Amino acid sequence: MKILFATAALAAFLTSALAQTGVAPIGSISNIKKTGKKFTVRKQVPVWPSHGSIERLAPEFDSLVAPGVEMERLAEGFDWSEGPVWLRRENAIVFSDVPKNIAYRWSEADGLGVFLNPSGYTGHSRNDRELGSNGLATDRGGNLLLCQHGNRQIARLVRREGTNGVFEAVVPHFQHRRFNSPNDLVVTRKGDLYFTDPPYGLNGLNDSPLKELMFNGVYLARKSGEVVLLTTEMTFPNGIALSPDEKTLYVNQSDGNAPIIRAFDVKPDGTLANSRVFFDCKPLAQQGRKGGPDGLKVDLRGNLWTSGPGGILVISPEGKHLGSLLTGENTANCGWGDDGQTLYITADMYLLRIRTLVAGIGFEAPPY
Repeated sequence: MKILFATAALAAFLTSALAQTGVAPIGSISNIKKTGKKFTVRKQVPVWPSHGSIERLAPEFDSLVAPGVEMERLAEGFDWSEGPVWLRRENAIVFSDVPKNIAYRWSEADGLGVFLNPSGYTGHSRNDRELGSNGLATDRGGNLLLCQHGNRQIARLVRREGTNGVFEAVVPHFQHRRFNSPNDLVVTRKGDLYFTDPPYGLNGLNDSPLKELMFNGVYLARKSGEVVLLTTEMTFPNGIALSPDEKTLYVNQSDGNAPIIRAFDVKPDGTLANSRVFFDCKPLAQQGRKGGPDGLKVDLRGNLWTSGPGGILVISPEGKHLGSLLTGENTANCGWGDDGQTLYITADMYLLRIRTLVAGIGFEAPPY
C-alpha cells in the first residue's frame, strides 16, 4: 500500500510540474515504469498542438511533405511575427515581432525567450507604425543580419549584452538618402545582398514626410560596399529569394491590387534582366483566403515556399501550385532550421513548424 501511494503521489507531482512547463503531462500511473523496487519515469517529449491543414494539389507535393504530417503550434501571442532564421550558434530559430520592436528566440530545449529588445529601432523619438526588425538572415560567417525598419538600414548583430544588441550598419543608405524601411533580404554564396525596401515602417507609407526615396526599390549590396538600385517597377516589393543556382531572383509584391511573384534573370554582374510575372496570387485571394505574397524561401530542388492567400504556398520552379500549408491566418514568412528539413512559419500571432522531405537552401552540406 505504501508503494502504491508513493507511486501515485509521484505521478501527481510530475503531472503538475510538467503542465507548468508546457510539456505534455504523464497523465496516468501506467506511464510510470516499475523495475523491481525502483521506479523510473519514461522520458517525456513535448506534445505541441496541431494547427491548420495541408492542401495537396499535385502528386509531386507528397515528395515534399509526407502524407499525414501536420503543422505544430510552438508559441503564440505576438503582434506580427516575421522573418524566421536558424542561428546555428544558438541551435535555435530567431524571428521578429515587427510592431513590438523585439526579436524572439525559440528552441526545443529552452522554449521561447526574448533575443533582442530593441531589434529594429534603437532611438527614442520616432512613433511610426512598425519600427522593429523584419526580415532576418545570416551572412557567410553565420552572423545575424537584420532589416531594421526603425533604423532604416540593414545591420549586423555584433554582440548581445543581455537582450540589448550592438549593431553595425551594413547598408545604411543609398546615394546619401535614407531607405524607406528595408523589409527582406537574401545572401548570395559570394556574400552579396539582395534586399527590398517598401515603406511599411513609415506612417502614411508612400505619403510619409519622412520618405527620402520617391520609389520602392529592389537593391543589390555588393561586398565592396557598392549599392545598386536594380528595379523600381514593383509597387510594394517584399519577400526575396534566389534559385539554387542563383540564376533567378524571385521577389514578392504585397499589393492587394496586384499580388504577384515576379522573377528576374540574374546577369553575371548581379544585375537583373527579363522581368516577368512568375505567379499571380489574385485568384486565390478572390476565394477569400487570408493574406498575400510576403516572405518566401526556396528549397534545394528549386521549389518556392511563399506566404500567400491561405498560408504558405508551395510552387514548382515552373510556376505550378503544388499545395499549401493552410495556416488560417495572415502569414508573413517561413524558413528552414534544425537539420534543414524543419520549416518554421511565422503566421501573424503564431510560430508554427512542419517537417519536410526536402531541405532549404543553406543546408546543402550536412551535418548541421
